[in-house]
Amino acid sequence: MKILIALSGGIDSSTVAHMLHEQGHELIGVRFTLWSDPLAPPMAQILPSKCCNTQTAARARNVASKLAIPYHIVDLEKEFKENVVDPFLEGYKNGLTPNPCINCNRTIKFGKLLELADQLGCEKMATGHYARVAVECDSRHLLLEASDKSKDQSYYLYGLSQEQLSRVIFPLGSMFKDDVYALAKHYSVPFDDEYRESQDLCFFPEKSPEEFLRRHLSSSLQPGNIVRRDGMVVGTHEGVALYTIGQRRGLKIGGLKIPLEVVEKNTANNEIVVAEQGKEKITQVSLSDIQWVSWQPPEDHEDAFECRVRSLSDRKRGTLTHTKGKGVFRFSSPHPIVAAGQSLVLYRGEEVVGGGVMT
Repeated sequence: MKILIALSGGIDSSTVAHMLHEQGHELIGVRFTLWSDPLAPPMAQILPSKCCNTQTAARARNVASKLAIPYHIVDLEKEFKENVVDPFLEGYKNGLTPNPCINCNRTIKFGKLLELADQLGCEKMATGHYARVAVECDSRHLLLEASDKSKDQSYYLYGLSQEQLSRVIFPLGSMFKDDVYALAKHYSVPFDDEYRESQDLCFFPEKSPEEFLRRHLSSSLQPGNIVRRDGMVVGTHEGVALYTIGQRRGLKIGGLKIPLEVVEKNTANNEIVVAEQGKEKITQVSLSDIQWVSWQPPEDHEDAFECRVRSLSDRKRGTLTHTKGKGVFRFSSPHPIVAAGQSLVLYRGEEVVGGGVMT
């Protein structure tokens, strides 16, 4: 089979390339260059914890050379900036906490690269994602969690279409990370004992987005009050966009013995609202841009699901009622506050049914 393989240069994609080559497939390697923050400090641009640096680029090139497969570098900086970075900045400006990885998977990794696969005559595309795809007897493609639940990435893939799922291969979906490391050593994929996977957003070098937001939203960052629900002013913030729901550190609130957390970002009044840590709960959350993977429940009908509000958070039970791409998820028991802009993903057993953006 002729397969386009996304070679990030990480251990996972490098191991996948060796596995598929050993199985006798005809491979074409591709690495894409994405937008990275031109305003970031120069030394920060080469941090080894990020996926798009010189080390991973060299590893991807070496893997393709070792396996003697064609290797393409595709410039997707413009598309990435428009589809991922700009919505991320706009969301934070409006008081949201966007999840750019979901947009990236849908439009870039499984959008533009599948277009390239067509151009190169490839039947399938393979990546190093930890997720699984199963085919039902009626040819529907189900998205399933990975066997290694600690590495599962299915949360980020709920936006993929049936056409996209029919074309992708996830060779690591049924494997555990320790086994992947063992295979990498078997194939002599270079990495040392200090190797660390990239866990952060790839388009800025820091671990958190705060400095990135300061660089690109400086004109809209205005100091304001940090208040409690009763209106009492307890501190001053440096700009609503710099804070996230549930944040406890960095609030610089003195004189109070009880721990506080951010529970609301009020852009209209330029205020951050805080409350005693863990005290505020919600019973339901509104969703927009709901997308379904292989099937959808009837509209205006209450259906039971489990959900996650972060990629590896504990699942919570509840019911969903939806219509025309919008809906309400009602939790079976009070739930900690959530960040608008993040995604709530729906599960039945190991199957990812769909998801939507929490508003």
